[in-house]
Amino acid sequence: MVFFRRIYSIYGTIIFILSFVLLLPLFLITIEIPKLQKYGRRLNGIWSRIFFTGLFMRVKVQNRHLLKSHKQYIIIANHFSYLDIPVIGLMSKDAMFIGKSSLGKVPLFGYMFRKLHIAVDRSSFRSRGETLKRTMEAIDQGSSIIIFPEGGIRSKHPPEMADFKDGAFNIAFEKQIPVIPVTLSYNHLILPDDNKFLLNYKPMKVVIHPPVFPKGETKQAIAEMKATCLNLIQEQLWRDNGTKTDQASNSATTPKEHKS
Repeated sequence: MVFFRRIYSIYGTIIFILSFVLLLPLFLITIEIPKLQKYGRRLNGIWSRIFFTGLFMRVKVQNRHLLKSHKQYIIIANHFSYLDIPVIGLMSKDAMFIGKSSLGKVPLFGYMFRKLHIAVDRSSFRSRGETLKRTMEAIDQGSSIIIFPEGGIRSKHPPEMADFKDGAFNIAFEKQIPVIPVTLSYNHLILPDDNKFLLNYKPMKVVIHPPVFPKGETKQAIAEMKATCLNLIQEQLWRDNGTKTDQASNSATTPKEHKS
């Protein structure tokens, strides 16, 4: 089984690289002409479609119409796997990712990411301040924003999420645009963050939740919005993967291996 997963993973990596190289001339054109950069971000969706089609992997999206009903929004999602970015790329049109600065160091891909999206070094106060400025400017120019509010792949026990950071919700209140929570139900099973980089073949499930609108101006209102979004995503994760109680029960009843 591990052998076939390794072959599938190598094949997936080849498809990922080749599809990016195929689109690279178009990415470069949109990067060099500022007025075309929004189309460069739309290319991410085309790249994702080519990638998942090449993997023969079905991506089931529930409630896609909720994205079409708003001109601008902040998409937030749980983040357990490196597959999360290409999957969210399928949802978005002119939307800028806010991602960790290490993405900007990947050859060729990093150049595209830095030019079309926003790379942040969360350990740097200056970088965080610049990220906030660029994010506000992007919204003023009509773009939407994609943020993983856990601040990276931080959960030690998927599908249980780590706590959300405030950034996405502060921006929503500042600019008065809705937050759309998205649940990525099975990515942690398809490509676990275990440093093995072994793909499992399994249909993907994406659930787009109704928009949550900023109401009020107090810190309490921001905290309530954050809690509402976290609960929407977490409850969907429990429904799709089994409740927390069910998982604990299964763990307790699974026989442990003993050395002979």
